[in-house]
Amino acid sequence: MAITVPRRQLFIDGQWTEPVRRNTLPVVNPATEEIIGYIPAATSEDVELAVEAARRALTKNNGKDWAKATGAVRAKYLRAIAAKVIERKSELANLEAIDCGKPLDEAAWDMDDVAGCFEYYADLAEGLDAKQKAPLSLPMDTFKGYVLKEPIGVVGLITPWNYPLLMAVWKVAPSLAAGCTAILKPSELASLTCLELADICREVGLPPGVLNVLTGLGIEAGAPLASHPHVDKIVFTGSTTTGSSIMTSAAKLVKPVSLELGGKSPIVVFDDVDIDKAVEWTMFGCFWTNGQICSSTSRLLVHERIADEFLDKLVKWTKNIKISDPFEEGCRLGPVVSKGQYERVMKFVSNAKKEGATVLCGGARPKHLKKGYFLEPAIISNVTTSMEIWREEVFGPALCVKTFSTEDEAIRLANDSQYGLAGAVLSNDLERCDRVSKAFQAGIVWVNCSQPCFCQAPWGGTKRSGFGRELGEWGLENYLSVKQVTQYISDEPWGWYKPPSKL
Repeated sequence: MAITVPRRQLFIDGQWTEPVRRNTLPVVNPATEEIIGYIPAATSEDVELAVEAARRALTKNNGKDWAKATGAVRAKYLRAIAAKVIERKSELANLEAIDCGKPLDEAAWDMDDVAGCFEYYADLAEGLDAKQKAPLSLPMDTFKGYVLKEPIGVVGLITPWNYPLLMAVWKVAPSLAAGCTAILKPSELASLTCLELADICREVGLPPGVLNVLTGLGIEAGAPLASHPHVDKIVFTGSTTTGSSIMTSAAKLVKPVSLELGGKSPIVVFDDVDIDKAVEWTMFGCFWTNGQICSSTSRLLVHERIADEFLDKLVKWTKNIKISDPFEEGCRLGPVVSKGQYERVMKFVSNAKKEGATVLCGGARPKHLKKGYFLEPAIISNVTTSMEIWREEVFGPALCVKTFSTEDEAIRLANDSQYGLAGAVLSNDLERCDRVSKAFQAGIVWVNCSQPCFCQAPWGGTKRSGFGRELGEWGLENYLSVKQVTQYISDEPWGWYKPPSKL
């Protein structure tokens, strides 16, 4: 297996360039704990250069080269990028797996989604042309009006490590489709594929400065990007704490932000389900991507009538999950991304025990894996609503369990969270599913499944899970400014003021 050596340069203004301070960060393979290379560590000086490049690209030739070009022009670049992603799918998937620890099969699936996202927004970019100058229906026939949709400007895109390339592309593709120019700051824990995306953009001839990629620490690169006066919007996916800091920084400049933050999502299982199917969806909802999913349905609410049988099967199925190096065939759970994350998950499990919960399985290092940040997926019962494991996002393979007796109780428990990103309901009674879907305080609801995600559907949450929507047409609107143009069309004077008397 050939792995590309990590790049040690930033991508600014269409070129690879050394960071001003020549700083680097180690890249650690979470499956082996070995350093496999180094990435550049950008600082405020590099942010300044990237913002200047993005601003030049936005306004070059009075915007005709990019911001004011037709959507069809931008679509050609997006489709070319998608084709290159497919061409380099194997290489990109390998990099993703070695960088963040997700199973290779998942990483390959992600690359298909990356290409599909670029293709989807290429279509929307073309469709944007037809929507320009959409007429307004006005109540006075002496006026006519229309609407223009224009790129919001230079955008800062700050992305997480759990889906390093896919989450970046959720922002890059619609922002470029809209005609914005962008500075992408991926997580320092998993940046390799984002640097390769930059190289793909260079290969397809994307105009210099349209996309700039800065790797580095949040405090050294992300914070100056968020606070920069010439960045017109920040779009962020990550923790609620960091999102709050970004929002505070942006507020000083009255800068718009979109935030997709934490979650502690419920999965509600009623007593009329096919138990085997429901068990698998419950596992997938919490243990997919090594449990590191913002939308993870990590609070299981199961009807008391089937709870014993359900949990017995759930534990048996969970113990059967293949935990291994991400490159082993059939791997279904790789390591968590870092030592810090490993220790964080272990502490959550330890605290749950101290608070009186019961660990039915998992929550420890697999005996056959002496190296790497591997964890057996944990299932934790006898949980109360005051416990940390119920209230806080773990961001790892840990599922907490409560039972319920009535639909109303299930809804009350499901909504008992500061977060509101997602929720799942499993039942053969579709009218019940409809009621519960409407009652969930969440931006995303899954019925008889958990975690499916399509770039055509909006993604985002409520409460402390943030605001704004990515994906679908809503994702494009995220990067557009709406301008109304109203014209007076009567030959008659307006007549509000009396003209001065003729001398």
